[in-house]
Amino acid sequence: MKIQDIRSIARGLKLKSSASSKVELIRQIQRHEGNFDCYATALLGICDQTECLWRKDCLAAASQ
Repeated sequence: MKIQDIRSIARGLKLKSSASSKVELIRQIQRHEGNFDCYATALLGICDQTECLWRKDCLAAASQ
């Protein structure tokens, strides 16, 4: 997902998004939604959050 799309989601949730990195912004959104703020932490490629909006990007970011 592009950073512009993520910032749009954050604005919709009334979160400040201008100074945050992609990783931190997604984690803020996760916390706001009451979810684990685990984006890009699946270092072994293991994630049980199969319905997560960020899953595909998360696993890719964690493997870098």
